[in-house]
Order: sequence, then C-alpha cells, then structure tokens
Amino acid sequence: MTASLSDIAIRAGVSVKTVSGALHGGSARMSEETRQRIKEIAEELGYVTNFAARSMRQGWMPLVGLVADDLITSPFATEIIRGLDGAVRAADMAVFAMTLGGHRSIASILDEMRRFRPRAIAYAAMYHKSVDLPPEFADAVGVMINCRDANDRVTSLVPDETGAALEITNYLIDAGRRNIAFINLPGLLAGELRELGFRRALDQAGIDGAGAIVLPAVSKAIYSDRAHSLVATHVQALMNGPRRPDAILCGNDRVAMEVYAALRREGAAIPDDVAIASFDNQVEIASRLDPPLTTMALPHRAMGRQAAQILLAEDRAPVGVQKLPFQLVERASV
Repeated sequence: MTASLSDIAIRAGVSVKTVSGALHGGSARMSEETRQRIKEIAEELGYVTNFAARSMRQGWMPLVGLVADDLITSPFATEIIRGLDGAVRAADMAVFAMTLGGHRSIASILDEMRRFRPRAIAYAAMYHKSVDLPPEFADAVGVMINCRDANDRVTSLVPDETGAALEITNYLIDAGRRNIAFINLPGLLAGELRELGFRRALDQAGIDGAGAIVLPAVSKAIYSDRAHSLVATHVQALMNGPRRPDAILCGNDRVAMEVYAALRREGAAIPDDVAIASFDNQVEIASRLDPPLTTMALPHRAMGRQAAQILLAEDRAPVGVQKLPFQLVERASV
C-alpha cells in the first residue's frame, strides 16, 4: 500500500487540501516552507500520485496534448517542443504528441487525443502557415503554435516575420549596404511577410523598396528544399548584371549556404564584396559556414514556453494572433 494524501496531511499537521495543493499545484495558499515540508514528507512516505483518481476528481489527466503538424520531422522546429515540455514539466505535468500526416485528418487526431482526457491541447506546425481547423474542434484547441487559425477562432503564437525582415534589412543598411537583393521563399506565408518587411525597410531608408530585387529560391511555386534550386543561377546573373549587389538577404539558412558557394564560384568575398544575412538560425549550418552566418533566430522555444502559460492558465486567453520577435544573431558575414 502506498501512502495517501491523508497520511501526509496527518504527519504534516495540515489539511488534505493543503497537501494536494503542495503536490499537485492546487489553489491552496501556503508558505514555501510548508510546501517544501509536505514534499519532503511525501518523499519519505513513498507517495505516488494516483493519476487515475486525480483524473476522476478533476475531469482531466495531468497531460498536455500536442498535435504535431510535421513538427517532429524538423530538426530546429523541435525547439517548440522543448520550450513547451520544459514549462509543462515545471507544473508537474507531461506532454504527449500525435503526428498529423498521411491519411490522418485533424478531426481524427483530435478525437483520438481527447480520449486521454488531457488538461489542454495545442496545435503546432513545422513552418508558419494558416490552418483551417474543423469548426467543431476549434474550441478543443487551446493555442496554435507557429501557425494561425484561418478563421481567427483560436489564440495563435507566430513569429513576427515582417518585424524580423525589417530588423535584418536595417542591419544591412546600417552596415553601409545599399544595393540589397533578396532571394526569398516563394509560396510561403513567411516569405510573403518577410518581403513586406524587406521592402518597408528600404522605403524607410530612402531606397526604392518597390524596385527592390526579390527572386525565388526555387523553380516551384511553393518553396521546398527538395525543389530545383535557382540560387546559383540568380547569383551568377546578379554578379554579372548592371545592379551588382553589395548584400544578399536569404530566405533561410539553406539558401544562404547555396549563396556562399555561388559567390565563391564568382570570385566574390564575404563580406568584403557581398554581405550575407538570413533567417532561421539553423545552428548546424549558420555556425559552420565560412565566415559564420548572421541570421535571425526563430522564437520557437519562446513560443513553446508561452503556449504552456496560455494552456495552463485558469482563464482562457483572448482570441487573437500574438507575434513573437526573432533574435538577431550577429556573426561575421556582414
């Protein structure tokens, strides 16, 4: 037989409600000294939380469900899971994920997930996009991470793409670069919003933003790292054309890696001849390029942490899109 909450309460000289609050994050108010003493007694008596009984009382298990829209396959977007898991663990709960893909619909995933009676459910995507949740499931999802509900019914946490492009373009301008080309990601919401910030920064600096050079990184209408790349062709044309750039902004670090190689074939030095800047901060790429790449780090971990705060709060967060800032990572390419 394991120790019960009553056993701990008798030993500590407090109520069962106070013990539950100390061990399970309940609403009972107590001093930190009392909380720590209760935890020590629980450990001494070998207390183990009866999750089934707790679920019957509360109506939910100490779990946060995560619908992972291709998220687990992305090496750097997993920072979302790290941020979410760390914050949820601090509340004595756990995250479990189900991957959306193949023939599994959003509706079937949410139906399956709700059988586990989680405290809350989040939906996270590998890249910033709009998601059309089935109307009957909009209330089931507490927060969307790295994506937004197409009908604005769910609180959504997304990267501030436009703000990031504005910041990194201003950084290039402040470094004395005036003829900046942008090799962007076609067909993606992130690319569209980044182009907006790029052109806005040029306009604000007195450069013709409308006439800026913006080129697609791939031949397909929607960017994929498996699509036929146009980067080398673009760089060759730029370096031999009438508007030779003194900086190239890249849609992501993979594109930047291709730009590095293409510039070297043209005999151009980085950053002396052409400065390079990018987005994402895929460290395995950005830190290993020569010279290391200046880039904007996505706020993935911060989105995960903030999502946990929203999901575990007593009151439901106001519906809307919250934009989280990128972080400029300065390296030697500018």
